[in-house]
Amino acid sequence: MSGIVISGASRGLGAALARRHARPGARLLLTARSAAALEAVAEACRAQGAAVTTLACDITEAAMLAAALAAFEAAGPVDLVIANAGTSAGTTPDGTPEDAVAAARQVAVNLIGAINLVGPLLPGMRARRAGRIGLIASVAGLRGLPDFPGYCASKAGLIGWGEALRAQLGPAGIRVTVVTPGFFESAMGARFHGRRMLVLSQDQAADRVCRALAAGAPRAAFPWPLALGLRLLALLPPRLGDWAVRRMRFRVSPEG
Repeated sequence: MSGIVISGASRGLGAALARRHARPGARLLLTARSAAALEAVAEACRAQGAAVTTLACDITEAAMLAAALAAFEAAGPVDLVIANAGTSAGTTPDGTPEDAVAAARQVAVNLIGAINLVGPLLPGMRARRAGRIGLIASVAGLRGLPDFPGYCASKAGLIGWGEALRAQLGPAGIRVTVVTPGFFESAMGARFHGRRMLVLSQDQAADRVCRALAAGAPRAAFPWPLALGLRLLALLPPRLGDWAVRRMRFRVSPEG
């Protein structure tokens, strides 16, 4: 039975990815903070024939996560891990800039949390010389944006870590896919107030991620015009790039 681990699986993209990977013969370990929401997704996956284990914890709880991963891997190899758990903050609706606590929390969840999830599984993948890793970053990691610096930093770090892993692990037969989505329909996306360009549906986003993972693609960026635009902005002289991104202003409501 194939073993699949997905974080942030209680809602949004993570839940959609869990349902897409649920089938007879699949073992899923789903993790998120909300036990009730996670169990609802688990039941839907079980109805599709998958064997599902859940872990309700914060992705920053490294010891608890490592123990659950070890127990899950003891029952069979993990073929795919998707680091999807994330949080966001930024300039608030009243114009207050993001503070250091919010910035540090985003780095802890979005970057360190992904390392907490993937890191314990790497020895087994190296030993088997097989495995797939999906890292859900963001186009916001391609160029720093003024209204959510902590989020941009966390996703830029995740992109850098993932690309380094890909270069390191490729010769060992392990495929790493770094995903940089733009806006798609989600509870997190709805908290961003501003001009949201080229918004995809949640199903469109999940389908693109699944296709990239199945193909072992090194990168998946969508929608491509937004991703390309931000990559090009990063190549501009800093003063000109800063001027351009100041035209992309947002306010971010706190997480409920």
